[in-house]
Amino acid sequence: MRALLVGLGAVGTRSARQLLSSKLVSELVVFSRWPAKARLRTDPLGSPGSVRIEELSLERFGAELGRAAVTLLAIPGPSARLAELSLGAAVPVISVSDDPNEVRSLLALGDRARRAGVPLVVGAAMAPGLSCLLAAWAGTRLDSLAELHVATLGTGGPACARRHHAALGETVEEWREGAWSRKVGGSGRELVWFPGHIGGADCYRINRPDPLLLVQAFPSLRCATTRAAASRRDRMTSWLPMLRRPHPEGTVGAVRVEARGRRGGAAESLVVGAAGRPALLAGAVAAASALMAADRRLTPGAGGLASLVPTPGEVLADLSERGVQLASFEGDHVTPAW
Repeated sequence: MRALLVGLGAVGTRSARQLLSSKLVSELVVFSRWPAKARLRTDPLGSPGSVRIEELSLERFGAELGRAAVTLLAIPGPSARLAELSLGAAVPVISVSDDPNEVRSLLALGDRARRAGVPLVVGAAMAPGLSCLLAAWAGTRLDSLAELHVATLGTGGPACARRHHAALGETVEEWREGAWSRKVGGSGRELVWFPGHIGGADCYRINRPDPLLLVQAFPSLRCATTRAAASRRDRMTSWLPMLRRPHPEGTVGAVRVEARGRRGGAAESLVVGAAGRPALLAGAVAAASALMAADRRLTPGAGGLASLVPTPGEVLADLSERGVQLASFEGDHVTPAW
């Protein structure tokens, strides 16, 4: 099948590798604003005939939609117009954006996606994305779900790092007692324990769309929040340009989801998580989502993975085979969840 990939940053490159390694993608058409730079990145990805580079424009993009099976949007900034073109051609769309404004603009295309009979997956990266899958899986283990709390550590690449830096200084919307509550970004310090050898880290409120997507998937939730690990310098300088160049692909990363609800008549808390390089985690989730969408295994419409994936456990098992380290927290021990 032919897949269209828009953007070839840290997450886009990892997504491309995952797509080509699946052997289901016979041709990958990559759209980039800087084709020469993109060619250098795609040389190691596959045979010359399997990867093609095109300069990004609406005309070139629209011309490739006729034989495309799926579109993966991995660029920072507005991409709703590209999504509209794909939906108009009945091509499924996957977006890795973690910008709440961009997520809202994509969710507004829900009716168009349903009419086209294809999914528009919003936030198919580490968080949101993997966080949504973990939350959905945790929800299947509880009789009723009341609260979801997401925490992350690390960033996937330069664009993700810049977004993380700005989001710490923005107003945050949390879902509490059935209504949206506005909080100050960088507040709400909480010590969070992540899986693997990462251990504990101080996490703070951050303006990310996880609560928006989780409330859409679970309307009966009483509380949905998101936090991210940050240093004092991160919080104090969030209103300034970044003081140093971000890592090209991120280093250590992790995501953790705590689900609170009831099982068997008793209150229960379930914690699940994953660890690895953020770009690798995000790329694996984006590629797996694209392959499922092309195979028509996702629910038509616009939403996060918690809304569109019928069986989150199967997807998490597939991600585990792709190298994503998944774990559940039980008492004093951390054990593999799949």
